[in-house]
This record gives sequence, C-alpha cells and structure tokens, in this order.
Amino acid sequence: MSFLDELTWRGLLHQTTSPELAAHLASGVRAGYAGFDPTSDSLTIGNFMGIKLLAHLQRAGHRPIVVSGGGTGLIGDPSGKSAERTLLTRELVEHNARSQQRIFGRFLDFSGPRAAKIVNNVDWLSSMSYLDMLRDIGKHFSVNQMIARDSVASRLEGREQGISYTEFSYMILQAYDFLHLYRAERCSIQLGGSDQFGNIVSGIDLIRRLEQGESFGATCPLVTTSDGQKIGKTEKGAIWLTADRTSPYRFYQYWLNTTDADAVKFLRWFTFLEQEAIQSLAQSLASEPGKREAQKALAAEMTRMTHGATELARAIATSEAIFSGDVKALDGAQIAEIAADLPSNEIAAAALSAGIPIVDLLTGTTCAASKREAREFVQNGAVSVNGEKVGAEFVVRSEHVLPAEQFGGVILLRRGKKAYHAVRVMQ
Repeated sequence: MSFLDELTWRGLLHQTTSPELAAHLASGVRAGYAGFDPTSDSLTIGNFMGIKLLAHLQRAGHRPIVVSGGGTGLIGDPSGKSAERTLLTRELVEHNARSQQRIFGRFLDFSGPRAAKIVNNVDWLSSMSYLDMLRDIGKHFSVNQMIARDSVASRLEGREQGISYTEFSYMILQAYDFLHLYRAERCSIQLGGSDQFGNIVSGIDLIRRLEQGESFGATCPLVTTSDGQKIGKTEKGAIWLTADRTSPYRFYQYWLNTTDADAVKFLRWFTFLEQEAIQSLAQSLASEPGKREAQKALAAEMTRMTHGATELARAIATSEAIFSGDVKALDGAQIAEIAADLPSNEIAAAALSAGIPIVDLLTGTTCAASKREAREFVQNGAVSVNGEKVGAEFVVRSEHVLPAEQFGGVILLRRGKKAYHAVRVMQ
C-alpha cells in the first residue's frame, strides 16, 4: 500500500500541499522529514504522531529524516500556543535534543538502503549570520503573508498576548530548514501536524524561489480524544515515551483505559496493526464491549513498541495482579509503579508498631470519607488489604507493609472492584 493510501485509511492524512505528491512518491525513493522541538528531554505520545508519519514513509520504501530542533528550539514555535514560550538556555536545549535521540530507534530503522537519519538544525542555523539570514532568506518572505498564517494571526487577534519578533521569525527558520535539507539531503517532503501547514508552505515557496525545485508537504490531524481533549494529557500530566518519565505500567494503563469511543480510532492512529486486524477488533468491541479486546490490543501494541516485550509482560502481570488482588507476588518496582499511579496518603512507619485498626486507616482515604462509611464497607466485606479481604476487627501492622522502590513501603487498600488507594509508609 502506498504511503498516502496508508495514511488515508488510518485517518492520519489531513492535508497535502499538492495533488502531485502521490506521483512524486511513486516515481522513486524520496526523503521526507519531520521536526521535533527539544522543549523537554523526552517526547510525549502527542509527539509520537511525527514519528509515526516517518515510520509509515519508511515502510512505504522511502527515507525518513528526523530533524532535532537544536537551533529552532532556542527560538520557540508559536504554532498552537496562546502565549510566548519561555526561552530555554543553550545548554538545556542541547541536552534535550541529545536525550530525545534515544527514542527514535524504537520506531525507525537506522540500517539498510532506506536508513533513517537524525540531524540537528543548530548545525546549519548557527553558522548563518543575522545579516545573511535577512539578506538571503528574509527578502523572500512577505510580511503580509506571514501575518496571515494561523500561528501568527491567532496571536495577533489576542491583544493581551501578541507575538514577539523572535517567535514571528520562527517560520523563516523552519522554511530554511526545508531548503537546507533539500540541498544537502535531496529531501523533498516535509511532514507534520496540521498546525504546521503554513510553515511547510513557506519552505516549499522558498525552495521554489531559490532552487526552482519541487517540494511537498503532508500533515496529519491534531490528535484529540472523542471529548476534544489533547491526546496524552491526564490529571497526573503528560504520557511520555520514556520510562524515566512514564513507567511502562502507567503507560500500559493509559491505553488500557481508553474509552470505547476512542479505542478503534487509536488503533488506527497509533499502532501498525493491519486493517483486517483492526476491523476484527472493532467488531469485537461492538458485539462484546465488556471483553475490551480493542483496548487490550492497543495497550499491548503500544507498550511493546515503546518499552519492549519484557516490560510489556511486567505491565500485564502488574495489571492482572491488581485486578485479581494477588499483589504479594509482585516485586518492589512493580509495587512502586502501582503506588505511583493510585491516589495515596502517607503515614509514619512508627504508627504501625502498635497497629492501626482498619476502620481508622481507611477513613479519609479515597476508599472511605468517614468512619461510619469505612465501618459499613468493612462489615459488608468490601475491603481488602494487599489483596486479602479483612473484617471489622482487623489491625494493620508493620508486617503488612509491602516493599516498594522509591518509597519506604506501601499498603494497598481496595474497596469493591475499582476503588484503590495506596498508603505510603515513610520511615
């Protein structure tokens, strides 16, 4: 299947800059790039869309280029932002760009004739003087057109926000990136989110003016959940593509908790499962939603790709232990991952030496708001400590503390089937 056909059935093709792109791709091996801003030392699952576009391009027989924005990251992209970015130091931008590179090898092939490549735009932007940029590049940009771009126009409409000359100039730098890659890498395609369309068109126009060359762009839609929320944002923050920011267990849980309304769409967007497999999962979801086979497949595929088979197995084991209550078989790292993902409170280890009645421990947690409520839940047999149901006379002691990395220890409370709470025991 061609690159554009693949994106189309997956719902990942929002817009192209020319109907001739299909013929351009069909006429030979092409190089295409996507840029990644080093605003952090990791990337989120929202950023994953850029990687996914490059991966589909490579699987269709073309050559992907990752552009790390070590230069543009010093300026800040105004696209999708309602206020000015805080400028990062050169040292931090360099660190972030270097740190992000560990991610791409999981999804792109850096060997063989279609090998992916990572470049950093600080290498060519930093060597160009301000006067050269104004004289050789800036003269080809119309301020009238720049103001009309969505990324600028939306900021100018808000009188309180406005836009600095620094961020206003961002599209010139991104356009120059495309020109440089066209010259140095024979790169003729730029990929990105729909908010990048104006910047992509600027690069295409610059290549046409200075090189009389033909270049193209394609964008994917901005990914949101069915209720319009930005993908990967939760109450606890963003979902990251590295384990030091989001544990494999929490990563797995995020996808496992996908709503029925989003599950099939996310399978198309995020995974590389074939159309037939996704259709089968869609049918299962429609006929037997309680089995949640679509969500399980989504969680498994994303965790395996991002963290590997071993971490997927650990995440599944941790998830199943929580569901079954058999948490004592888990190791300290798994217990810590569970505790980090649950509502929690802290108690001193010394408080357990004399023991704490279960009703007292339960009160004030997310499992019970009052002693009366706690007593009622316990008497009804709805409360478990570390997976074992307890009665009204149960006293929680030091021996009930589960070892957990990062914490002194943890006691896992459960009320009913879904209300979990972690009591962190501090030394």
